Amino acid sequence: MLKKKIQAPQADAGSTPVEGAPLLSHLLALRRVLIVSALAVIISFFLVYYLFIDQLMAWIIQPITERGIQVIYTAMSEALVTKFKVALIAAAIVASPVIIWQVWGFIKPALYPKEKKAFRILFFIALLLFLAGVVFCYTAVYLLAVDFFLVAGDNLATPMLSIDKYVSFLFGFIVPFGIAFQLPVALYLTTRVGWTNYRMLASKRKYVILGIFVLAAILTPPDVVSQLALGLPMVALYEIGIQVCRITKTKERE
Repeated sequence: MLKKKIQAPQADAGSTPVEGAPLLSHLLALRRVLIVSALAVIISFFLVYYLFIDQLMAWIIQPITERGIQVIYTAMSEALVTKFKVALIAAAIVASPVIIWQVWGFIKPALYPKEKKAFRILFFIALLLFLAGVVFCYTAVYLLAVDFFLVAGDNLATPMLSIDKYVSFLFGFIVPFGIAFQLPVALYLTTRVGWTNYRMLASKRKYVILGIFVLAAILTPPDVVSQLALGLPMVALYEIGIQVCRITKTKERE
């Protein structure tokens, strides 16, 4: 009897680490992803700031300087803080392959072989759509918006643009386009898991269009040109997403 009482606690003590091991291994793996990603961003930040920040800032303010407008700063630290902000954003872009690789290594064990292939294709499409949204915004919308605002203020006041506000306006204008161009991917995923379908999306079209323009008003600077420039492409992307959902079948997974 005494032997059994001594052995029982040993069995219980040995079972606890086995049950907690999967959760602990996931947490350790997630910590590794965060640490490696943060190190990649930090290293990229120093490389960008010390080697390319002047060329990068010159390219960013080029649409303004080409039009004969001088960019100023109104606070002692504004120029330096703006450089830090631009360098950090550029560092995140430069480090994105490392971040993507780390995230992929974290989620890959939870996917079936077919899902791994589908995820790679879907991720590639999403990345292309994001880049297409950024390029479309900068080439077809942003430069026109700059001309529109400058013409609108002509003969009213002398433009003296703050570098921090200009950079914030630039990224606040471009990034929402990249996010908005993910709409077909989002509709595909929701249809794939059974949350939406072609008929439902088509029947709710007018409400979605209203929501798109409300969202465009939130994401973009407070002016009608920016809101229309984002809202109209999103409506077109929604229509494309509806057609994608039309040929998408809901997936059943055990």
